[in-house]
Amino acid sequence: MDSERALLTSAEVADLLRVHPKHVYRLLHRGLPAKRVGGKWLFERGEVLRWAEAHGQHSDSATTASTTGTPATTPLSSPPLLAANGDLAIELLLRLARDPHSPCVGFVQADRSTGVALLDERSVLAVGVHGDEAASQPQHSGRTAWLHLVDRQVGLVRQRGRVRSVAELTRLRLASRPASAGVREYLDGALRKAGLDPARLHQRALLLPSHRDVVCAVARGEADVGLASSAWAAQLGLSFTPLLEEPYGLLIRATDLGRPEVIRLCETAQIKEYRRALAAIAGYEARHAGLLRFQAA
Repeated sequence: MDSERALLTSAEVADLLRVHPKHVYRLLHRGLPAKRVGGKWLFERGEVLRWAEAHGQHSDSATTASTTGTPATTPLSSPPLLAANGDLAIELLLRLARDPHSPCVGFVQADRSTGVALLDERSVLAVGVHGDEAASQPQHSGRTAWLHLVDRQVGLVRQRGRVRSVAELTRLRLASRPASAGVREYLDGALRKAGLDPARLHQRALLLPSHRDVVCAVARGEADVGLASSAWAAQLGLSFTPLLEEPYGLLIRATDLGRPEVIRLCETAQIKEYRRALAAIAGYEARHAGLLRFQAA
C-alpha cells in the first residue's frame, strides 16, 4: 500500500506527530481527517501530515516527512504558556522576563499533577514543579530539563500563634489543597505519621486551588489554619509553622530549550536582580537560581 494512504490508529498518529495519545482526539475535534471503522477511528497518513502542516501543528521536519514518507521526529510546537500554582518565584520570574523585544510567556493556573499532564500533552511550554522533580518526569514528552528557581519552605499558616502538632488540625478549620497538589503529599504524610487519617480530615476541609487562595482564606477568617508556603504567609502577615523545605523550579522539554521564550526565562532566572528579589522574600533560598540540568528520559 502507498505509504501516503496507509491507515493509522490513534496511537500511531500520536507517535507520528509526537503528541500525547489523548491529544489526537482534541485534534480530531478540530478537524483532523479520520474514518470511523467499526468501533475505532483510522487516519490516512498523508491526510494527517497535510492537515497538520496546514494548521501549524508541526515543524519543518514534519513537512519533509509528508513528501519523503519518513516519520517526523520533531515534536509539535507548544503554546508559550507556563503552568504553575502561582508561587511568588514564578510571578517574579514572569514579571522580570517581560521585554518588548522578547516573546511573552503566559500563565496557566495549575497544580503539579495537572501541570505535568499539560506538559506531557504539549499544551504548555513549561510547568512549575517541586520536591522530587525527577518523579514528575512526563511519560510521553521525551527528555526534560529542570530549571531551578528557589528552595522554599512549606508548612501551616495561622493568623496568630504556631501549630504545635498536626493533631491540632482535627479541632481546627483547615484550608488545604486538592489531592493532586504536590504539597498535599507532605501534609498527608505528617498526618499518617501522627496516626491520623488524611482523607477523613480533608472531608471537612476547604480545598483551594493555590497557596494564594489558602492564605487569603485564613486571613479572612474562613479557616483557622492553612497549608501554604512561608513566602505567601509573609505576604499577608500570617504566622508560619514549617513542615519541610523543598526545591522549586520549572520542568521543560529538552527539545524546547532553544525556543526564544525558554531562553528568556532561563536568562532571567540567572540575573542578579532575580536572585536578590527572591532572597528578600521570607522562606526563600535563591543561591542556586538559574541552575539548569537535564533529567533522564
